[in-house]
Amino acid sequence: MTDTLPSAGDAPELLFNPFDPAFRANPYPFYDVLREKAPVWMSPLQTIVLSRYEDVAVTLRSNDFSRDVEKNSNAAASPIQARKREKRAEESTKSILSLDPPDHTRLRRLVSLAFTPSAIERLRPRVQQLVDDALDNAAERGSMELIDELAFPVPFQVISDLLAMPTERSVELRQWSQHLTASLEPTADDHDIDLAGQAIDHFVPYLVEIIDDRRKHLGDDLLSALIQVEESGDRMSNQELIAFVLLLYVAGHETTVNLIGNGMLALLRNPDQLRMWRDDPALDATAVDELLRYDGPVQLTVRVPLVPVHYREVTVEPGTVVMTLLGAANHDPAMFDDPHSLRFDRPNSNRHLALAGGIHYCLGASLAKLEAQVAISSVIRRFPEVQLAGEPGWRDRLTIRGVDHLPLSWP
Repeated sequence: MTDTLPSAGDAPELLFNPFDPAFRANPYPFYDVLREKAPVWMSPLQTIVLSRYEDVAVTLRSNDFSRDVEKNSNAAASPIQARKREKRAEESTKSILSLDPPDHTRLRRLVSLAFTPSAIERLRPRVQQLVDDALDNAAERGSMELIDELAFPVPFQVISDLLAMPTERSVELRQWSQHLTASLEPTADDHDIDLAGQAIDHFVPYLVEIIDDRRKHLGDDLLSALIQVEESGDRMSNQELIAFVLLLYVAGHETTVNLIGNGMLALLRNPDQLRMWRDDPALDATAVDELLRYDGPVQLTVRVPLVPVHYREVTVEPGTVVMTLLGAANHDPAMFDDPHSLRFDRPNSNRHLALAGGIHYCLGASLAKLEAQVAISSVIRRFPEVQLAGEPGWRDRLTIRGVDHLPLSWP
């Protein structure tokens, strides 16, 4: 690695510090400083942090990088990182999120047809029904808490429908999901890791019981289809099936909850854009991309180079952990004009990296966009004078950024 690489000793208060509460509350001004002063920055943990759009895009799309950090990283682990690696090593099968080809390719192919844009579009009537039911319940009160009444229950019910999963334990399942995602944070501590372990201890037996019953009573659902592929001796083992269903179940609602919450708050804080979308149904097809760019639910992801890679003046050696700041890339003025403004007339919103890129581009992107489009457009058209009814609450996270409390009211 070249000696010119900026390090933590270079004005650390201005650079990437996920432990700073101000950073977690609003990372975008910090991203600007990082991108300007040290767009390829070496953190105290010897992780490369990227904040330019060009660098992040190339990294996500390149075959020279691995997603399997535990296998390919040569960085010395902190005590917390060591515990994370130990926990993951104990798991019999890795999530597809941490797999490289060819395993990643074969597992993703098994469910890809269920998540094509055309397949997802067939879910629109069901999504609309669920949204309308939630808004009907809130209409007479003249108020609603968006997250608990709409942003969580709709995506949760949709992914449950796809997998034909029971929903009576939704409160527990939501809590387990949140414990699992909290353990992915750079700021995760021993307590977070313990809670994630407990969540797995509950989640896996729960799924095993459902999968065992489904083997005996196959239906016309995604879980049944995955079981039949696995049982035909094709490509998926029982352990892979459990890991995949766990991922689909958690990711199938967790990211969308935050997309709907963040997106609705962004509109309320930009009433001119709210009116623009409300009054122009043609924007339904593109508005969510701008919301994803403006304040996406996933702020970062990591890769490990398998060969020396070059970022202009900097060479990064194989085995170095590279953190791509998706949120910073989406606010890079070199790609997006006036990036801190929400603009539904932006011509290149769809070039955002909020859903990653390359082979690990979000499998459920079409579903998340559909759910957010239907949910948000329905709120602003059903209640055209919707407004904040109190202070929003934020989850104290960095990787998964999202509103966890958003009270709304209307005349």
